[in-house]
Amino acid sequence: MGIFSIFSKEKKEDLDKGLSKTKESVFTKISKAIIGKSSVDDDVLDNLEEILVSSDVGVETTLKIIERIQNRVSKDKYIGTDQLNRILKEEIADLLNENDAVNREDFAFPTGDTPYVIMVVGVNGVGKTTTIGKLAYQFKSAGKSVLLGASDTFRAAAVDQLNIWANRVDVPIVSQGMNADPASVAFDTVTSALARKSDVVIIDTAGRLHNKVNLMNELSKIKRVMQKVIPDAPHEVLLVLDASTGQNAIEQARQFTAATEVNALALTKLDGTAKGGVVIGISDQFKIPVRYIGIGEKMEDLQVFNKQAFVDSLFS
Repeated sequence: MGIFSIFSKEKKEDLDKGLSKTKESVFTKISKAIIGKSSVDDDVLDNLEEILVSSDVGVETTLKIIERIQNRVSKDKYIGTDQLNRILKEEIADLLNENDAVNREDFAFPTGDTPYVIMVVGVNGVGKTTTIGKLAYQFKSAGKSVLLGASDTFRAAAVDQLNIWANRVDVPIVSQGMNADPASVAFDTVTSALARKSDVVIIDTAGRLHNKVNLMNELSKIKRVMQKVIPDAPHEVLLVLDASTGQNAIEQARQFTAATEVNALALTKLDGTAKGGVVIGISDQFKIPVRYIGIGEKMEDLQVFNKQAFVDSLFS
């Protein structure tokens, strides 16, 4: 069992509710696509391809899934349309497992007195600050001491919002206000974390810089100064994406992975969109583990992403 006690009965119900719009959209379209059809033929596969693309699974990933189903049809000679949902579920689950060998259940803190450092990146408006607050709540609920660092100093609102979350969750925060040097804030945060013997450090970063070069330079500088204190920090570079933006989220992932070494993803606002297929596309295209998904407004509604539970819920 990992750090969080995840997917209890209540958590599973929350996941089902959070994915309801995507499920309703996908299955309604699939039902219409197979009306009058008894077997999975080229017409059904063409319609399924269109459904997956329109659900923001992405063209590249959709073609992989369709090819897998075509291979199943060719091998088994006959597959009835009543079997399509089961086969689609199996192929998506296999694809996610192949692309993401990292299981969040295996999560462990560094040994010794070194805190686990998470640097959070993402554009403004995706729910970055909210995700940090909910993460802090989850870690604290698991009995871990948490320290926040307000390194998004380009917007006064960003610093204020993080302070509000720190107060709400009742965790300490290192903040130097607007226009402070982001790297200086990060340095002070990890230094303080060592002194406090904190278990987890979560560093916020700017959501909008003028261009990719500026973004890369700023994030690299923050990393360098943290490594003066903790040589292998950050342990996690978490990119937060808004699932409701669909293909735009994939483009943001492409830009941020080019600018910095992202090794974990969080997808927010899944409860408010029918574009939940973007989770599948992003996992497949970037080979970066989706660690967290946001399925509601409550602090408990940031869940540790479980691939099998996600697929089971999507096709339940």
